[in-house]
Amino acid sequence: MYNRCDTYVSSDFQQTLCFPTAGRFELDDRQMVQIYIDKYAPESCEYNFANLFCWQEVYRYSWRLFKGRLVIYDGVNQCAFMPLGEPLPPAELAELGRELMRDGLVPDIGLVHKSYITAYPRCEQYFSIHPERDYAEYIYDVDQLCRLNTPKLHKKKNLISQFERTYPDFRVTVLTSEKQVTARAMARDQLARQKPVSSGLATEFEAMEKAFLHFDSLGLEGLALMVGDQMAAFSIFSPLNPDTYNVQFEKSDYDFKGAAQVINHQTALYLRDRCRYINREQDLGIRGLRQAKKSYDPETILIPHTLQLLRE
Repeated sequence: MYNRCDTYVSSDFQQTLCFPTAGRFELDDRQMVQIYIDKYAPESCEYNFANLFCWQEVYRYSWRLFKGRLVIYDGVNQCAFMPLGEPLPPAELAELGRELMRDGLVPDIGLVHKSYITAYPRCEQYFSIHPERDYAEYIYDVDQLCRLNTPKLHKKKNLISQFERTYPDFRVTVLTSEKQVTARAMARDQLARQKPVSSGLATEFEAMEKAFLHFDSLGLEGLALMVGDQMAAFSIFSPLNPDTYNVQFEKSDYDFKGAAQVINHQTALYLRDRCRYINREQDLGIRGLRQAKKSYDPETILIPHTLQLLRE
């Protein structure tokens, strides 16, 4: 598995990547990961390079190549992501699992799309299959988020109208480096308000801090919702695949009713000409978060599957 020199997919299929061992993600790896993303267009936000880079300390990510496919390993959830590249038949996927075992790792394969299981019914000869509802991702039609013209979205539209009437001087601006300083302070203040601070919010803030530190290098963009000189909300996003953007972070000030709905709507309007879909990530089994994400009437709830290698 740890080939010193292995090829990876590129526009001309001639590039070569050399490395001694599996490693962590560095900023210089962004181009390599993007080559795979551009060709294979993963739907899951977990493959987004900004996410991989910003969350790698939290989840102890590492990566390597296996038969020309990009393999990412999650050291906390103890599974490899489904390799990014041409599909591996189940027998070769099982070979990857055995390689992981020889390295002292758990041989589970996560983020497996239902279409793979359907296309390869022999998968059950090598793996037990487990859907992971708590890690489902919410994917929305960007035009629908802009129009808000379905019965399920009527309440969102009303909250936006109420915000606009209450704060007629509001404005939406690009999240410049100056605005990023304000956004970081806002996120830090929100974290401090939590009593006690949940581990989930603390780790999210840690990842967000890394995103702000390397904002441009990670290809991140953002919007700020301002009321006078005060920030009411902000969003941070980046391309996931050729037709989807990923919203990595979104925060709103609880004191501004409707700010959350406004920043969601403004983000969709900003991205409308760039993509067909917006991936707003998982609910992680959190009841309130699940309800909030479902309330926006997702186009797709992408439920990943985990394949657990059957012991011989």
